[in-house]
Amino acid sequence: MPVTKSSRGILAEDMHEERGRIVEMLSRAYWMEIETVINYLSCSTNPDGVRAQEVIESLRRDVQEELGHATQFATRIKELYGVVPGSLEFEADQSYLQPPERQSDVAHVIEGVIAAETGAIDFYNEIIEATDESDPVTNDMVIAILRDEEGHRRLFEGFLREYEEERSRT
Repeated sequence: MPVTKSSRGILAEDMHEERGRIVEMLSRAYWMEIETVINYLSCSTNPDGVRAQEVIESLRRDVQEELGHATQFATRIKELYGVVPGSLEFEADQSYLQPPERQSDVAHVIEGVIAAETGAIDFYNEIIEATDESDPVTNDMVIAILRDEEGHRRLFEGFLREYEEERSRT
């Protein structure tokens, strides 16, 4: 029995090139989330200090959420007839989220998280713009993920304000 392709929407045969472009963007988003999981795992394990506990607990919750985002991106790549990339295609990019020299430097971790979330927010807005007319399913999915990332950034901006106030008092 021959496979019947859709004649409309992003799965239509004549949308092959657009699908490929979207799959490339989703693959990049997938790797961003995977790298964030790696770095949030180390950032939720390495810090020392009583004041670090709230940041550690938040990052541990975020690891699961970011992994969920990566899974959503992977699933959508497959649905668009793409291939989810394997580890040999991974290229690390998040220099700002590397462990600080002093494990008590929680502000460094917070600033790294804000940078990671800001990068995700910027790129996910690009995906939303790119899929606005051609792929409403990907568009809706990325809008929902964007909301999570904006919430993460806002939370860590609050943590940073608290740390900056503490610094100014000393």
